[in-house]
Order: sequence, then C-alpha cells, then structure tokens
Amino acid sequence: MGGYRVAIVGATGLVGQEFIKVLEQRDFPVADLRLFASDRSAGKRLKFRGEELPVLETSEEGFKGVQLALFSAGADVSREWAPVAARAGAVVIDNSAAWRMDPEVPLVVPEVNPEDVTWHRGIIANPNCSTIQMVVAINPIHRVNPIKRVIVATYQSVSGSGSAAMDELWAQAGALLRGEGVEPSVYPHRIAFNLFPHIDRFYEDGYTKEELKMLQETRKIMHEPDLPVSATCVRVPVFIGHSEAVHVELSEPMSPAEARRVLERAPGVVVVDDPARNVYPMPWDAAGRDEVFVGRIREDKAFQPGLAMWVVADNVRKGAALNAVQIAEEVIRRGLL
Repeated sequence: MGGYRVAIVGATGLVGQEFIKVLEQRDFPVADLRLFASDRSAGKRLKFRGEELPVLETSEEGFKGVQLALFSAGADVSREWAPVAARAGAVVIDNSAAWRMDPEVPLVVPEVNPEDVTWHRGIIANPNCSTIQMVVAINPIHRVNPIKRVIVATYQSVSGSGSAAMDELWAQAGALLRGEGVEPSVYPHRIAFNLFPHIDRFYEDGYTKEELKMLQETRKIMHEPDLPVSATCVRVPVFIGHSEAVHVELSEPMSPAEARRVLERAPGVVVVDDPARNVYPMPWDAAGRDEVFVGRIREDKAFQPGLAMWVVADNVRKGAALNAVQIAEEVIRRGLL
C-alpha cells in the first residue's frame, strides 16, 4: 500500500484519538501508523481503518523510519521527544505550546499562512485552538481591509482541558440536578451551570497565559508583529466547541454585507448569519464539523470603522487535530515530506 509512515504521540488522549479519526475520514495516505503514549497507556489497542493497533511506549527506537509525527501529549513530552523524532527524519507537527513562539519553528494555519511550512527545520507548531478559529475568520477581512486592532472574548468548552474535564462537567451536572454537592478537581471552581474567566495561569499584568497566546500567536501567524490584540478567555459549561465575540478596528469602512461576501469566499469559513430568524453559529452545531462558523456580522459601535462578529468552531477538530492534519497535507502538497 502506498503512503507515508506516520506516528501519533499521545494517541490515547482526546486529540490523539481525534488524529486517528481525521486521518481515516480524510483518507490520508498512511502506509504504516504507529501509536505512542506514556507507559501508563502502553498496551491499549485503538482502531484505525478496521484494524486494532497496539499503543506503544514512546521511545527513540519507535521513530525509526517514521516520516510524519503528530504530537499531542503536552509541552514537556514535546520538548523531550519532538527533537528525537525530527532527528530520526520525521516532520513533526506539534499540538502543544512548546514550540509555538520559537522563531525557528513555523506556526501554521493552512487557510492563513500555508507558505510558512516551507521553512521548517523538522518541527511545525500547531496553534492554540482559540487562536486558530479567530485568525481563520479575521484574516480574509485583513487581506482586503487591514485590521488595526482586535478585541476578543472567548467562551471555551471544557474539552479544551481534555477528557477529565468533560467527565467532571458531566458528573457535576448530574450531581447538582440530584441536589447533591460537588467538589471541583480539574478546575478551581465548579464548572456545571457556571463559568469563570480563568484559562491557564495568571501573569502579573492580570492577563492569563491563554490570553497572551492569542496575542502572540495571532501576530506570528498573520505576520503582523505589532497588531494590538486584547483577549478575555472564559471557560463555559459546554462539552465541545469554542465561541468568540470578536471586535476589529479596520483601516477603511466596510459594510457588514461586504464582510459577508468576503467571508463567504474564504477557505474554511461558513457564514451563518440571519439573526432575524434566530440563525447564528452555536457550538452544538459546530461539534464534529471542520469549518469555522461566523455570524452576527455587524458594524462595531466602539471601533469606527470596525466590525463585530461571532465565531464558533469545534476546538478538538479544527482547533487541534484537523489543523495538524491539514498542515501535513500542505507539507505533502509542496513536496516537503
């Protein structure tokens, strides 16, 4: 069978399992798939194209002959093993934050900056989930009417914290509906029927690490090193799908109708925008979908000229696994694998 020798590191995690699903659904040219995880998960078996494959403990020996390695096992694992895989000859696409801001590592969203894959040195970084969907939505507008600043509030689902957080939301919701008390373990506060403006750790300036990721990564992906971006990131009791209220100041006036026309032609974007009929993007509808959904497109009342919009995407697919596989497809298309 023709194709490439592919490895997945972190195969038993939420994104790792989505990697497997996306590779199969997109008929990615896989000749040999190797699944790696920690010693705790070694020995498990996962299905790919009807065959059960063993999960192996990550090792240097395991990367021999691998051409493409998809990583989603956390920053510490990526720092240790991504260079090992790259030295073995693989192109590494890493979903953690370990390499995103390294000036020698491309940070890529294929709908925005696909050309950046050409200067990789063995590792390509996959951006943060909340950044990915925002730049897919705003970059088409930026190309025709340069954006001067961005204000964004995100409403991020618990799947962004992994399967343990999803289990916690499910368990807490059930307990509260039964009139029982709950004790949080994954998060600092109860998440069921609640929300809190706290994703990742706080810095001295009052912003969280997640919020600064959106600033730094947006600048790098869009090649706009001085673009002002201010984010407030909120965790909400939703299982799958991140939502964002995005406000952009533009260089020139742009009507909502013109913005809709631009976005309707943009790759990876679906415009869902008829509020008079209660039609707008929702995470429930975006779950399991590849596209970034944009609605509530309107003139901004604070930025003149400016636009406001509502952006929703499946954070596990487009925000993680799918984007990484799309990067791999771009690498193959350009003959770099």
